Amino acid sequence: MNSRAPLSVGRVTFFGRHRGEVNCSAFSPDGQTLLTASEDGYLYGWETKSGQLLWRLGGHTGHQRSVETLIFSPDSRQLASGGWDKQVMLWEVQSGHKLRHLEGHHDSIQSSDFSPNANCLATGSWDSTVRIWDLRVGTPAVFHQELEGHSGNISCLCYSLSGLLGSGSWDKNIHIWKPNTSSLMVQLKGHVAWVNSIAFSPDEGQLASASYSGTIKVWDYNTGKCLETLKVRPVAAAPSEGSRKDFRTWSLVLCFWQGFLDVAHTCAFTRQGKLLVSGAAI
Repeated sequence: MNSRAPLSVGRVTFFGRHRGEVNCSAFSPDGQTLLTASEDGYLYGWETKSGQLLWRLGGHTGHQRSVETLIFSPDSRQLASGGWDKQVMLWEVQSGHKLRHLEGHHDSIQSSDFSPNANCLATGSWDSTVRIWDLRVGTPAVFHQELEGHSGNISCLCYSLSGLLGSGSWDKNIHIWKPNTSSLMVQLKGHVAWVNSIAFSPDEGQLASASYSGTIKVWDYNTGKCLETLKVRPVAAAPSEGSRKDFRTWSLVLCFWQGFLDVAHTCAFTRQGKLLVSGAAI
């Protein structure tokens, strides 16, 4: 096994005006803005380079204590948020003005993603459904499709570059949908606990998924076959007091590390698709 040099870390910027636990964050595609969402019911927009707070968005029904998901549109001009109030809010990034208020889910909203062309927004809820909202300019009313098939909370959503939609759930399964026809393309089964995060590889040949069981799986979603199950143990012994957060980088070509994670919270491919990064509490 090849040894890995530690990643170098430069200056760290802290963004700390939240009044509750931070549930999620997202960089704009152009890298100029950082979004954070908190249990205090607000969205925070930050200038990435300086750390300056640009705006704090609230008052949209308060998201009833907690904003659970947020996502930038591919052109960085809009953002969407969802939370415990069962509502989806669409905002203009530059001004912070609310553009649309989308209703239809019957329970809390936990996941969201824009389609690659920004015409549609997908949202996932504790009501076990995925809804796809038509955001095209000129649409008389916001129309939505409802995708059913999961038997648990929709914990994560991800569009591929070609427009396929992946959904992961507390039912331990992953569904790959063809949104244009509202049809289920394939169902991926194999996780033994709920799915926390999914990511398509840039070439769309694979899909990675992170589970509460502490495993990362890599799938050929065209065939439904699980190609690899990844587990990792830290090189140094974990501290005896408390828990620590850990990120691991996997080479999809050179090697796979073996071991155990406590909870695998997230996974993401690099832009070139050669590395897969996972984050966990160990």
